[in-house]
Amino acid sequence: MLLVLANNARAQSKEPSKRPNIIFILADDLGYGNISSYNPTTPVPTPNIDQMAKEGSRFTRFYAGSTVCAPSRASLMTGLHMGHAYVRGNAKAPLRPQDTTLAQYFQAGGYVTGMFGKWALGESNQTGAVHLKGFNEFFGYVNQTHAHQYFTTHLDEIKDGVTRSIKVDSSKYTQDLIMERALAFITRNKNKPFFLYLPLTLPHAELQVPKSLLKEFQNPDGSSKLGPETPFQKRERYNEQTQPRAAFAAMMTRLDRDVARILEAVKSYGLDDNTYIFFTSDNGPHQEGGGDPVYFNSSGPLRGLKRDLYEGGIRVPMLVRAPGRVPSGVVSDVPWAFWDIMPTLGDLANVKTAAKTDGLSFTALLTGKNQKDKHEYFYWQFNEGAFKEALIKDDWKLIRFKEKGAAEVLELYRFKDDIGEKYNLAPSNPAKVKELKALMLKAKSPAENKVFDWSDVEL
Repeated sequence: MLLVLANNARAQSKEPSKRPNIIFILADDLGYGNISSYNPTTPVPTPNIDQMAKEGSRFTRFYAGSTVCAPSRASLMTGLHMGHAYVRGNAKAPLRPQDTTLAQYFQAGGYVTGMFGKWALGESNQTGAVHLKGFNEFFGYVNQTHAHQYFTTHLDEIKDGVTRSIKVDSSKYTQDLIMERALAFITRNKNKPFFLYLPLTLPHAELQVPKSLLKEFQNPDGSSKLGPETPFQKRERYNEQTQPRAAFAAMMTRLDRDVARILEAVKSYGLDDNTYIFFTSDNGPHQEGGGDPVYFNSSGPLRGLKRDLYEGGIRVPMLVRAPGRVPSGVVSDVPWAFWDIMPTLGDLANVKTAAKTDGLSFTALLTGKNQKDKHEYFYWQFNEGAFKEALIKDDWKLIRFKEKGAAEVLELYRFKDDIGEKYNLAPSNPAKVKELKALMLKAKSPAENKVFDWSDVEL
């Protein structure tokens, strides 16, 4: 594989230097309804992200790779859905040497690559270590549990070609430290083609923000502007938060402002017409650490949250902005997903990526042309506690629940009349259930990692 990547680099070194930059911003546990361009009634508007939507295109049927962190990011990086991916859950399962990432292809294609934020696909001493997976620069968290801490004594970075832990000022908000590194990366590489992967930790729990930002959502007497609060007591891996609603609102505000900082940097260096900026989330909204997705209407019109295979757990916002390349003000309901990102970005940047993925290039869709290639179906599985799988074909969705030793449960929904998945049509549509269940069998192969092997209940 390394020889192939090296050959790709030599072949592409002859191409013009004016190659587009790619910035891919990935929020953490951000719901479909947390962005005001998707949900105008959200209690916390996101004006800067909304402006990005106005200046670019907004996609209303874009899907995450999974309903939790690690497998969703694995899908993004490898171009495989949960029927074929090596990482299919949040159990510690680093990427293997043979799992070539999107960043490795971009690096081999002559791009400077940087990641700032949360990795979650391998510790510094494992085969999935960041420095082994295609990044020239990295600063943030390698461990997803560590990423719950917004005030910490150490973070990780690539130094001298390896991933190392470094000390940081524990009084500093890590979102700010990460953004400083990301903006510096843009500054240093403004004259080179770059791929910037920005997997930010906001607004994942724990719900912690600097006091100055929290004050924006407090009355003069210190009470929350968002009404009566239910304090969250320190539990397991999350610290206490007396005003979780105000804290979440502050996190959303900081995320929105930091997206604006990225846009401003790109404009200030004259890179605006040569940079594709993507904004999305790794899965649906959380209710951890005092999170209140009901109050914030975090799923919008959708049913479900993080860890669900209902739409609220897997359908996420997706905005793409590139003036002169991506049409402005477009709203599209064409479905596509994380596993399409690798071939799509490869097409946009003229970088050769994996010949075999579950994805398709949606370059035509992004650039305002007719998207001829479309998926026959979309597939997910999830196995925390019980085995769940979902398949979407056209306007239909089948969800299957199977616990060991129990009968399966099948639910069928049709988006045309029921975006909120309120009405189970399985009893009245046995032929459609049979059709989609057959596709579920076609969509998956046995899990290579036995941690995710539920073959005894899948059939």
